[in-house]
Amino acid sequence: MTAGSAAGSTASVPSIEFEAVSFAYPDGTRALSDVALRIGSGESIAIVGQNGSGKSTLVRHLNGLLRPTSGRVLLDGRDVRPMHVARLAGLVGLAFQNPDRQLFAGRVSTEVAFGPRNLGVRGQELEERVRAALEEVGLAAEAATNPYDLGYSRRKLLALASVVAMRTPILVLDEPTTGQDARGVARVRAVVAAATEEGRTVIAISHDMAFVAECFRRVVVMRVGRVILDGRPEAVFGEAAWPELRATYLEPPLAAVAGARLGLGATPTASSFVAALSGRAWARRGSHT
Repeated sequence: MTAGSAAGSTASVPSIEFEAVSFAYPDGTRALSDVALRIGSGESIAIVGQNGSGKSTLVRHLNGLLRPTSGRVLLDGRDVRPMHVARLAGLVGLAFQNPDRQLFAGRVSTEVAFGPRNLGVRGQELEERVRAALEEVGLAAEAATNPYDLGYSRRKLLALASVVAMRTPILVLDEPTTGQDARGVARVRAVVAAATEEGRTVIAISHDMAFVAECFRRVVVMRVGRVILDGRPEAVFGEAAWPELRATYLEPPLAAVAGARLGLGATPTASSFVAALSGRAWARRGSHT
């Protein structure tokens, strides 16, 4: 598969496997320790944990920014170590936590066009990708704007659009909702939903537990470079797992706490909340008659 074909189609979305991956930075800091993790084609998965738990270090192995100190990272069973970063860019799109590490062009439209152009996209298709990505994140009216005339939250959305336009089979988002208001979070949610619906693999690092619980089908919890929990949101955010979450300085989403108190489980729906609260209200009213 070439980088160009990977970027233009989601017909072949590679599986991902971290095989006993460890990583230490040049100063000796050990960021990952024997991580074993498999992500199937088309999965939506959130990686959570306190700062310094190894989340960003882990995902940067996917596009070649980092290489394991030991162990292997596999895409469809193939070791990424010998793969050139340019080839991995056609498979894995990564939106950084800090957009200012990613943005460099003098115009918003030029910024969004950079990635797909490097993957060989030209002409009308390139223009359509830029237009669609900017519309998706709500920046269509800013196409001619200098990125650094945008506020921080909108620069994050621009960085997201730049990755969306590449249409890579694997989309990785590092803290995508940080600094966003409700409208910005809704834009991020829509991007995740659209990519998941298309069958692409979506991986997000996030401290926003409500976003994680509502948008992802699988949650991985990391602590000091290791995976300590891995499962569906209702299991990871269920009451039995709260001690392990709190050991990583994370709190379950409010909905999970309220759901546990009302007997609705860790991922209750709005309708189940209404029904439970209505039932309690009727019960209280009945006890006073």
